Amino acid sequence: MIIKSSLPTNRSLQPPPLRTGGVRIASIDVEWTKNYKIKNGQRPFCYSVAWLDLAADRTPDLADVPFEWTSVYVEEPGEMDELVRNAAATVAAAAETSTIITGHQFCSDLAVLEANAPADAVPRLQAARTQWKGRRDANPDESHYVDTRFDAGHILTGKSRRLVDVCNEVGLDVTQPELLKVTMPAWHRRWVEEGQEEGRERVSVLNLRHSLSTAYVAAHAAGLAMWADEGLNVNRVIAEGAKGAWGWLENPIFTDLVEDKCPSESAALSPSKAPRPPARRRSSTR
Repeated sequence: MIIKSSLPTNRSLQPPPLRTGGVRIASIDVEWTKNYKIKNGQRPFCYSVAWLDLAADRTPDLADVPFEWTSVYVEEPGEMDELVRNAAATVAAAAETSTIITGHQFCSDLAVLEANAPADAVPRLQAARTQWKGRRDANPDESHYVDTRFDAGHILTGKSRRLVDVCNEVGLDVTQPELLKVTMPAWHRRWVEEGQEEGRERVSVLNLRHSLSTAYVAAHAAGLAMWADEGLNVNRVIAEGAKGAWGWLENPIFTDLVEDKCPSESAALSPSKAPRPPARRRSSTR
């Protein structure tokens, strides 16, 4: 199992100490392979969590707010059970220590994790799915879920709820250079089949960008934080907050994005978050 984190190695799978005593947001994102030809063909292989601590008595600029994070990636497919156990423990820890637990269409992430979970991880994931379903009746002052795909409509005017489109509308630059020529599943295959580290690193950074940008959207939707009118470059934040974690962050393709604000309107979406293509209609003439 490959674990990268801003936290000390012996605490990388645990929540960080609360920075401010205010409001904590825990944002989780999962990546998985897809195979629609078989039942439950989705297989999780990577997840990340971003921890964001915000003061309850003011509305800070997120460009000035540090974050903690952990990224977990399978070193080989046989480690999926361990990854799901770690993800289930992370979700449970988030619910125990955070005011807001968030994800973008997080119900899908939880469903895929549970479908592949070893027996000892199932209760935690079932509890999380129950909490997610009851999120709109939860006490907003206590630990509760906010799903940025379904619960951020009051700050949006556009119709699309793709994460990249939501971010673009509210002024978060989430340009995704990882997907310019190769898809996320293809990069993952290059890691699994060829041991190509750049493929794994690209997916890891893509995944962390999803977690962090989702945390930002949730903070904005809750009125807990803001950013300058000209927008916030999430790639620049990651370059600083995850410096040294992956060689991909030093690649010129990535570093070119942190110098100036980059347009993200046409950014590709990770396949695990993309709409499933409609089924082909059967011909009446066979």
